[in-house]
Amino acid sequence: MFRLSAPKRTILFRRYLATHAVPIPSSITRHDWTRQEIQEIFDTPLMDLVFRAASVHRKHQDASKIQLCTLMNIKTGGCTEDCSYCSQSSRYSTATQASRLLDIDPVIEAARKAKENGSTRFCMGAAWRDLAGRKRGFERILQMVREVRGMGMEVCTTLGMLSPDQARQLKEAGLTAYNHNLDTSREFYPQVITSRSYDERLNTIDAVRDAGISVCSGGILGLGEKDEDRVGLIWEVSSMPEHPESFPVNALVPIAGTPLEKNEPVSYHTLVRTIATARVVLPTTIIRLAAGRNTMPESEQAMCFMAGANAIFTGEQMLTTPCSPWDEDKAMMDRWGLGGLQSFEHVNVARKEQPAATLLNEHRTKGGASVSINV
Repeated sequence: MFRLSAPKRTILFRRYLATHAVPIPSSITRHDWTRQEIQEIFDTPLMDLVFRAASVHRKHQDASKIQLCTLMNIKTGGCTEDCSYCSQSSRYSTATQASRLLDIDPVIEAARKAKENGSTRFCMGAAWRDLAGRKRGFERILQMVREVRGMGMEVCTTLGMLSPDQARQLKEAGLTAYNHNLDTSREFYPQVITSRSYDERLNTIDAVRDAGISVCSGGILGLGEKDEDRVGLIWEVSSMPEHPESFPVNALVPIAGTPLEKNEPVSYHTLVRTIATARVVLPTTIIRLAAGRNTMPESEQAMCFMAGANAIFTGEQMLTTPCSPWDEDKAMMDRWGLGGLQSFEHVNVARKEQPAATLLNEHRTKGGASVSINV
């Protein structure tokens, strides 16, 4: 049976709405990696790289825990952006049909089902460029955030570009994390997207961080990029004032009607190499094995976990692409001796939920980082 046992890291949690980002200790993370250093890590023989990543992972995190996350599309299609991988862009002819923003009730029901099945983070995505002119829709989303958070779950949204004030309102509603992927390196990015600049993405990430919300930002492999672009993406997030709480690693799912529909699948070895490199460079970040995982044999997924991936998306669907169901994922985790990460258990998430002055009695155990926090 799948085990959601009591976590080794104990957090006595009382909710606070921090109005600023709490820094991660500099003794754990580096923000001065050079691209050459990261390239050298990436180019390490794969078995050596995975061993190094596994060692780093066990030093800074509990490697026996995987977070189960569920991602729901709350507004599908009709997006004005030209992201060349996305079936939700209005510029391409795909099978995805545009729909209006969902009402609150079906979203809360989906979140409740996700929680009952073991998911501890519920993510909501809306296919928009930004929230301009969407006041009523934004108010509805804020209520969704409040209700999901009231269920005791971590809650994440991805709504396009945000202003600082919009980020503040999401934080006040109880938002845990905001996803805004950089997708790839700055150099390759214009080959994928032209309707939004790289700096616009970074500006939204800055607004999210400044509001005290955890940043979830990663990329997609298989866009046509080269190894140096994968390195460039990792370097970009490693250079941020605070490493992202989450780094999703997606394998492109080519969708008919999009410009990338005929792209070859990224190799499994490249996926593992990217995860392992990210783990070495971002030791305290959660690395989320995201789109494309459902096509991977269990043994390949296990190697990703060994290399440092410690979160997956599970459930009925992941936005517009297939997803592995809860029962299969929980059975897989049980076979490999893995348990579920609880909501707010990860120390980086906990830091965002209360002032730095309340972080007490941090200590480590051989099984991974173990933290006691008294408020």
